[in-house]
Amino acid sequence: MGVMVVNNSHGELVPTRIQNGWQVCIDYRKLNASTKKDHFPLPFLDQMLERLASHSHYCCLDGYSDFHQISVEREDQEKTTFTYPFGIIAYWCMPFRLCNTTDTFQRCMMSIFSDFIGHFIEVFMDDFSICGDSFDIFLNNLANVLRR
Repeated sequence: MGVMVVNNSHGELVPTRIQNGWQVCIDYRKLNASTKKDHFPLPFLDQMLERLASHSHYCCLDGYSDFHQISVEREDQEKTTFTYPFGIIAYWCMPFRLCNTTDTFQRCMMSIFSDFIGHFIEVFMDDFSICGDSFDIFLNNLANVLRR
């Protein structure tokens, strides 16, 4: 959301938030209570940092929209359905606050980058750390990750 400076009724300039979208908050406690838990293990941060520390060049990338890119099976979409004044909405991708979203996303990232992990990339949920022993090697590793 942005901020715009406008004149108020007294002719003063005041910052005003621009309403350019809606944010939805849905209570999934009942759905989460009846969902079989995944429990996919997250990597240990200290071990990841140890592996990264041995390299001279590295960068961190943030996986924007992380689990929102993972599709919900068609037969499960009704479980995420909610109503609002203008109709009914069912998510076709994983919404925020489902109990297994982080586990599912971590599993996907581990699968996608399995042959890179431990060599020149570390993945912790939606944070990717890419490294290399020289700038050229680092750039090559980064290019491999971005291609993947």
